Amino acid sequence: MKLIMKLVGSLSLTMWLSMVLIVSVEAQIIDDTVYDSAGEALQAGVEYYIRPAITDFGGRFTLIRRNDSCPYYVGQENSDPSDGYPVAFTPFEGGATVIKQSRDVKIEFQGVGTICIQSSLAWLLGDRDPITGRYLIATGEDTWIYPAGNYFRIEGTSMQNVYSFRWCPTEVCPICRLICQDVGPFVEDGKRLLALDGDRDFVFPVVFQKAQLTSTA
Repeated sequence: MKLIMKLVGSLSLTMWLSMVLIVSVEAQIIDDTVYDSAGEALQAGVEYYIRPAITDFGGRFTLIRRNDSCPYYVGQENSDPSDGYPVAFTPFEGGATVIKQSRDVKIEFQGVGTICIQSSLAWLLGDRDPITGRYLIATGEDTWIYPAGNYFRIEGTSMQNVYSFRWCPTEVCPICRLICQDVGPFVEDGKRLLALDGDRDFVFPVVFQKAQLTSTA
């Protein structure tokens, strides 16, 4: 009788541990929250710097005048550490306060004194470069009824708190036939611009750094 009770007890403990393990694994799988470099959830409306996760691969994200003309394009500082400009994220999902992976989000530069006269510094899918065929990332407002050009996605990578950007705004425009592509670097005349690179073999890894913490970096 005691042996049976021990076996039952051992079996119950094994089943309980298995259930805990399953719940833990499921929790990791469904955690699609985006985290900053300090391990805190990325918040809508809060300012963050974006910087490459790879050293010697340019600096923080910034605004660049291509060919010294307007509008501004999204790019990188040439070196790190460097200034750059912070951005704020606005989810397409109404009322959402935490930024999630693989969801449509608007990204807009903050606190910038500009030369170009434009109504918005939000990321915008821009023109196609005639030489490389890549679509550059500009800034401005998409005035179409489905403003898909203003929305991008943050995708997870195999590294903790390291992400990449992708253009695939199917929440904004579920009826659109989109050519979804990753955002990668594009060097032109010594300037580091961002573009849809169309190459799944290279994902440009980035991290998010809360703006008010940068003074201690």
